[in-house]
Amino acid sequence: MMTSTTTLAIGTGAGSLALTAVSALLMGVLGTYTLVHHRQVFAWTRRIRRKDEENTDFDKPAEWLGDLYKAQCRLAQKPCADDDFGDVRQTGNMIKGIVGHVEALRPELAAVVERVGAYVATALPESGPAVKVTVLHHRAQLVMAMRQEAARNELVHAILAAEKRIKAERYG
Repeated sequence: MMTSTTTLAIGTGAGSLALTAVSALLMGVLGTYTLVHHRQVFAWTRRIRRKDEENTDFDKPAEWLGDLYKAQCRLAQKPCADDDFGDVRQTGNMIKGIVGHVEALRPELAAVVERVGAYVATALPESGPAVKVTVLHHRAQLVMAMRQEAARNELVHAILAAEKRIKAERYG
């Protein structure tokens, strides 16, 4: 009888040893998987953080383009004199100052600055005291107002192209 309990005790020890070995192996695999997964997550986090830091270069141009869009919207379909272009001129000058500092957006921002200049150049002359306006003079003013609106429309297209490029650079 002694031999059967000894064999049973040895068999239980071997099963316990095998269970311990399998458990240790499983824990090792699980630990390795966890380590690999955490490394991937940390690498992804670093990439996102680096991308966010790079995108801070686009914050000011995006904000100023939004301001310029709002300023030109206030002047839409309204004949404007030189005094009306204050906000457009100021925002255009701010964008002009950063054209050389943001390499990725240089062509788009340069186009916006060029369109701002063309739009501001279409300012209508100040109207004098109320006098009777001839038909010829009225038609000339209408033509100038239509040119002004066309220049504003080109500015809108340039602003939207620059904003699209900013989105592509940020998320692309």
